[in-house]
Amino acid sequence: MTATPAGTTDFTSDELMEVNAARALADATTCFVGIGLPSTAANLARATVNPHLVLIYESGTIGSKPTRLPLSIGDGELAETADAVVPVPEMFNYWLQGGRIDVGFLGAAQVDAYANINTTVVARGPDKPEGRLPGAGGAPEIASNCGKVLMVLRHSTRSFVKRLDFVTTLGHGGGPGDRKKLGMPGAGPTAVITDLGILRPDPATAELVLTEVHPGVTVERVRAATGWELTVADTVGTTEPPTSDELAALRALKAAGKDA
Repeated sequence: MTATPAGTTDFTSDELMEVNAARALADATTCFVGIGLPSTAANLARATVNPHLVLIYESGTIGSKPTRLPLSIGDGELAETADAVVPVPEMFNYWLQGGRIDVGFLGAAQVDAYANINTTVVARGPDKPEGRLPGAGGAPEIASNCGKVLMVLRHSTRSFVKRLDFVTTLGHGGGPGDRKKLGMPGAGPTAVITDLGILRPDPATAELVLTEVHPGVTVERVRAATGWELTVADTVGTTEPPTSDELAALRALKAAGKDA
């Protein structure tokens, strides 16, 4: 979706989502980056709010500094601009499972009320074959072992569902205590950033709660785009619009990626 939010004229809803996702990395030190929207947000963060952010990709690159949005985790520019390139087993066994990465950034095809993720398969309706998705990749390990997890995806009833068609990656399971019972050391998802607003898990229930909406977006619109009865915070904030510098940096990254 690239429509301009109501009441604004100079940025799209995708840009609003991507800028807010980048801002969520302002205090991060290391970020294990998923491809797609998470990669856009992480590279934008390096260009704006956090120039010292260390970007880590599943292919084994540490400290990548791409000048454009990478086309995949195997994009050569990630290795060419990295501080180090390590074997994939070392990346997972030593860096990720060793608890040495503070933030994981993931996308999703489907997410439920407890921030569990499906990126494997979706039901397409009666008499139709399953819709196959890219699969898990490193997401289960990222969600298990990073200090915390951020998520970014577009908001619709197709993506925000009451029940996942397949559980690829555990967020908060079925509620408080599930991660601990399974021995997961990380805090799990702490924010889900969409093109409509930001949801965060309730400290008591672990269920996602709408805490902020983007300019021009109403709570009713977010509820209508959510496949379960969405809980809303007592006070819902409004995110700040993108600055001209943030938009310029984001558009430059995207333009450079198209040229590639």
